[in-house]
Amino acid sequence: MDLYCVMGNPVEHSRSPWIHARFAELSDQQLDYGRRLVPLGEFAQGLATFRAETSGTARGCNITVPFKFDAAGAADHLSERARLAQAVNCLSFRDDGIHGDNTDGVGLVNDITQNAGVALTGKDVLLIGAGGASAGVLGPLLESGARRVVVANRTLDKAISLVQRHAAVALPHHADVEARALDDVSGSFDVVINASASSLAGAEVPVAASVLKPGALAIDMMYGPAAAGFLAWARAHGAMPRDGLGMLVEQAAEAFFIWRGVRPASAQVLAELRAIVDA
Repeated sequence: MDLYCVMGNPVEHSRSPWIHARFAELSDQQLDYGRRLVPLGEFAQGLATFRAETSGTARGCNITVPFKFDAAGAADHLSERARLAQAVNCLSFRDDGIHGDNTDGVGLVNDITQNAGVALTGKDVLLIGAGGASAGVLGPLLESGARRVVVANRTLDKAISLVQRHAAVALPHHADVEARALDDVSGSFDVVINASASSLAGAEVPVAASVLKPGALAIDMMYGPAAAGFLAWARAHGAMPRDGLGMLVEQAAEAFFIWRGVRPASAQVLAELRAIVDA
């Protein structure tokens, strides 16, 4: 049987094994998907051990924090979106080596447009944060038809670097992309995405409520208790709150398609997972 896993630290909380098991069940695919806790600083060894222990039956793995940058370095081949992000969350083991991809951005865009039912064409988007999470989604946001994407970060230089790396992506899609410091964000936005570490740290939302247009979609990439503060803030200011559970399922669906060549029933799996998480 083909073997897959999610590698990270911590990893015991990961919903990925359940998600991929349901994808496989609903699409009649035979596979086994588990978790691998990798010691900090030992990603390369952890990856080699997984492949060695599975005797050639390992076909790929998902990568979660804090190893997405390590995974990019471990890949022999990178997709264009992984190269732009400089981070990888999906590895595929093929005859010509290890292929690295980043499915976070397409997962986010699919969740916004398909599950939340919000079109991005012509919209103004605020992306809070300029770390690995933002790097993974900026390219697909620019390709989605958004009119303008502003990357706001506490350290402006980091936002500028991320924006400059994506300038060539924005150009053919006629999208404006710019970098701002968190305290220098002007105007209001149709979609506000929190990709910063503020939720994990239990900190206040790092931007003013004035960034929200009436009825704006406000998304936190976290889900569960970590996202509660941001969602309450969005709700209190008239926005549509949404957590990162849909993005989690949709990025997994893209990885499943890369590995198996089959589009899984992501909407059904999201509804089932939502019922479990909210129970």
